[in-house]
Amino acid sequence: MSASTRHSLTIPIEYAGQRLDQVLAELLADYSRTRIKDWIDEGRVKVDGAHLRPKDKVAGGEHVEVDAVLPAAVDVEAQAIDLTIVHQDSQVIVINKPAGLVVHPGAGNAAGTLQNALLHFDDKLAQVPRAGIVHRLDKDTSGLMVVARTVEAHTVLVRAIEAHEVQREYEAVCLGVMTGGGSVDAPIGRHPVDRLRMAIRENGRDAVTHYRVLQRFRGHTHVRLTLETGRTHQIRVHMAHIKYPLVGDQAYGGRLLLPKGASPELIDALRGFRRQALHAARLAFEHPKSGKPIECTAPLPKDMQALIDVLATDAKQQPQGPRKK
Repeated sequence: MSASTRHSLTIPIEYAGQRLDQVLAELLADYSRTRIKDWIDEGRVKVDGAHLRPKDKVAGGEHVEVDAVLPAAVDVEAQAIDLTIVHQDSQVIVINKPAGLVVHPGAGNAAGTLQNALLHFDDKLAQVPRAGIVHRLDKDTSGLMVVARTVEAHTVLVRAIEAHEVQREYEAVCLGVMTGGGSVDAPIGRHPVDRLRMAIRENGRDAVTHYRVLQRFRGHTHVRLTLETGRTHQIRVHMAHIKYPLVGDQAYGGRLLLPKGASPELIDALRGFRRQALHAARLAFEHPKSGKPIECTAPLPKDMQALIDVLATDAKQQPQGPRKK
């Protein structure tokens, strides 16, 4: 059994001259280029009402309808993996994903993923695309995710996310001392050389991140972030772009920053934090069936809280250093 979700979008003029399959892979980042190519070949993609080939070039400004058919999760094995459930009813589940848990099976992660765990939690999710997963968190990002329990709820939630109607709030620890909060408005696209990374690109998709300071330390800042858009690696790319990369970010982070006179405890904490210090702390959306507001929160995981505690202790014991401009 399979289910479909219809996507309707307009190709930005900046993509003029690029292949249709490549452009759609950028604009619909939750799907692989191979899957998008298959949909084009199967006639499930209309460009201004016409069927094109994957290699056909776009001019920009075209209206595109995509009938995104996703197979049910029957080929993914159910596995008994503990899940922290924050909210559940007949239509949705909200889980607090731990750092280190991959969301979907893929190359190098055939099992042991969130999708495997969800199929064990509720075998009916095998009839829902991606076992109900409608958005992603990076493997090493912790926090809240909403999962649809029916095909109908899946469709409603996917559309709500596309329309930016799902509120997502994060907490992070950044390198450098911020003077205040602000916003980053910079388009994001696939890195031109390293296809596993994203980058600020003029022809990328619009991306807006707002941030405000929660705590300042001698060489780091604890921030709260909200997203207007939901691009792949958005927070990590945007914070690195303004020279405040996330602590522990192996892809976008800067060099290890040790404040002058750092204690052995602080040095160990910073050197030992090997994932991006990023947590999805709040999730709010309208229930896909009743329309009632759902709001969930998740406290910081132990590793991030321990890092913040060590940074706070250091800040009390040492004089404040100069702040990054």
